[in-house]
Amino acid sequence: MIFSLLTFSYNSIKKETFMQLQEEIISAINTTLKNPIYQTMQLLNIKNILKNANFVKKREGVALYLVVLHFVYMLVMNKKISTFINQSSESFKKDVYYRLLQNSSYNWRKLLTLTTLKILKLLHKLQEPSAIKVFIIDDTVEKKRGKKIEGSSEALWSNKEKRKIRGVNIVSLNYSDGYSNFIVDFAIFMGEFAKVKLQEFTQKLDYRTVAYKRRLELTKSKLELAIDMVKKAIKAGIQADFLLVDSWYSKPVFIKEMNDLGLRVITRIVNNNKIWNFEGKEKSLNAIYSKFKEFKISKKAAYGKKVKFSYFSVIVEHKNAGKLKIVFIKTKEQLIPIVSTDLSLNDEEIIEIYKRRWDIEQSYKDLREYFGFGKEENRIYEALIARFTLSFFAYNIVSYINRIEHEPKTIGGLFKDLECELHTLAIAMEAFIMILEKIAQIDKIVKRNEDLNVIIATLRSTTANLLGFRCES
Repeated sequence: MIFSLLTFSYNSIKKETFMQLQEEIISAINTTLKNPIYQTMQLLNIKNILKNANFVKKREGVALYLVVLHFVYMLVMNKKISTFINQSSESFKKDVYYRLLQNSSYNWRKLLTLTTLKILKLLHKLQEPSAIKVFIIDDTVEKKRGKKIEGSSEALWSNKEKRKIRGVNIVSLNYSDGYSNFIVDFAIFMGEFAKVKLQEFTQKLDYRTVAYKRRLELTKSKLELAIDMVKKAIKAGIQADFLLVDSWYSKPVFIKEMNDLGLRVITRIVNNNKIWNFEGKEKSLNAIYSKFKEFKISKKAAYGKKVKFSYFSVIVEHKNAGKLKIVFIKTKEQLIPIVSTDLSLNDEEIIEIYKRRWDIEQSYKDLREYFGFGKEENRIYEALIARFTLSFFAYNIVSYINRIEHEPKTIGGLFKDLECELHTLAIAMEAFIMILEKIAQIDKIVKRNEDLNVIIATLRSTTANLLGFRCES
């Protein structure tokens, strides 16, 4: 009823006045009422980023940036997509969301990378000049029960469950400056069965599309995926001082590739009898440790309250990886070798920088708990890529909001505050509109009833587009 009044009475207000009214409503929502998520997306110039990532609408309908915004709201408010759709305005129904997720021309990688780049540029003024920035390569396994979920694999080892499971293996490139973490890029790894599985994918894609090219990533090794992501990030303009990786990526060929990119590497390597082809008589880590442990003075330290360790370092040379500094860390239970390609760092600096890698574990924990990561209900590969991207995208935005606050909180604490703010905003706007509707019914008070109805309809329409959801009663 109220929307029909908008069409019926539009001519009673000049077009310029109508547009001004919409602008004033938007300004009120985002300044007076302060919607931090919408404000941040405006600051990032998300419309321009979407355009550069080929998110171009070919037909009339809801603006794509609004659909993306509503996905962020959905994740922040911790709702399933079906629940959120039911609570959304008439403009945001099932087909709107699923068209976004399955479009083969949208460049989801570019959306994530460009957003992260813009955030890091905004954070540059807050960062200390001496702050050490690092890339972190990590991978995680998300459990998926369905056998027909595209991109999933069998017998994946899960550190979380301490057993082999069916799931999706995600390799991610992350950025940390010691205070905030952001996801720059990611890829799904399938391994040797990828080529066979690709033939079973539901959607038939043009080989020229972005989605088709991303499918081909499934046939690459983890090392290839990691190298590709680092190269893409550097090309996009994202810079870091070091790259941190775990022992799985500590291959000489990988270290050499990073050396060629001008990126210093700090990595843990597996302590075994494997021949590394170090220059000199000692070819393995065990041999080097055995040779120097009697001649080197070990220093003592502690990690937290429980883990005590001693350590010393040596400089060696590898025929492919070049000169390396190895810090041997000895705990009660094990020997942990950490390698740095930067020989100027002292032992303590290498250990402290490498500790940053564990920040990613907390990031994944937050993603699972607050951003719907791992709870995706999509079977189609392209939709899965889109949902992962949106979870990372929302995480990056919330991390940025947290960083610019005067008193940064844990992601969980801020997350709950944002959820509360969105609910409060929806309630406030709905209550205000209901009051106006009651006033409009009193002819003795409002002489130009028709114009007020137009204002109410505009208010309801604009807020519905901005918020995209109704408040739960």
